[in-house]
Amino acid sequence: MLNPELKLNPKIFDEDVEQKPIRDGYGDALVELGEKNPNVVVLTADLAESTRVHKFAEKFPERFIECGVAEQNMAGIAAGLGVSGKIAFISSYATFSPGKNWETIRTTIVYNDANVKIAGHHAGIVTGPDGPTHQATEDIAITRCWPNIKIISPCDYWEAKKATLYSAEVYGPFYLRFVRDQSPIITTRETPFNFGKIEKFWFSEKPEIVIFATGHLVYQALLAAKDLEKEIQLMVCNVHTIKPLDEKTLIEIANLSSLKGIITVEDHQIKGGLGSAIAEFLVQTKPLKMKFIGLTTFAESGKPQDLLKKYKLDKEAIKQAIFELIF
Repeated sequence: MLNPELKLNPKIFDEDVEQKPIRDGYGDALVELGEKNPNVVVLTADLAESTRVHKFAEKFPERFIECGVAEQNMAGIAAGLGVSGKIAFISSYATFSPGKNWETIRTTIVYNDANVKIAGHHAGIVTGPDGPTHQATEDIAITRCWPNIKIISPCDYWEAKKATLYSAEVYGPFYLRFVRDQSPIITTRETPFNFGKIEKFWFSEKPEIVIFATGHLVYQALLAAKDLEKEIQLMVCNVHTIKPLDEKTLIEIANLSSLKGIITVEDHQIKGGLGSAIAEFLVQTKPLKMKFIGLTTFAESGKPQDLLKKYKLDKEAIKQAIFELIF
């Protein structure tokens, strides 16, 4: 059942569940931050509306910098601002930032511990019609390898807003990962956001299988759990914080006597993503049977739901992995 302590959306399993783009949470949070803190500055690389920073630009034009199609320049400018007392947010498609400007971010922002928040938009394959050139499915891997960075992959609008607000409170580089398409509202305004903690969204006292999901695919994991609630004891965990990983909760779950295996679910390449992060930790502490749901190839253009089905990222693929682990 849904964990009542987290005050999740009670209508999550309704056919007409409210949906909203996760990236809108980022844009709305920036406006709120701009009103509260004069040190917040926002930069983009010719993608103000797509990355939802246009509202901030309209309200605080003196704290908004349009860098044009020059992602490396954007990162370098932000790094200077970030070591000079400002809280800088840089916004672009994740294939370009952190993709195209990986080395610039590494050297000017992360290495220098600059107070810059990197917002990677259009992550995953649900970018849909834009195709593989704009579907960032390697961005967790290329950022997770950096020392000194924190990574958040929100599951819905509210979590994106809370994550963005939180990132401004903590000095240092963050990578915030956002998808383009509308996503079901899973959490609520009242749902707590605890950075660095794995949240048990679907709870069972003696789970046979635990699903660790991140981003918008948390919803697919919950749908799978709902479908199987009368057959199998499951737990669905929302891993919004990919780095640092909540090792304490991982160990607690790994030590459950009822556990037969775990599944990781992500709209990202299997290699280097959430599944890799969890496996790297557990293999040194408590090895378990695991199934990895994610990508192993580039995707293609298409409608989001069609792509999720074709590349086996939907609830049916998750259910199949559950059966394979148990039987």
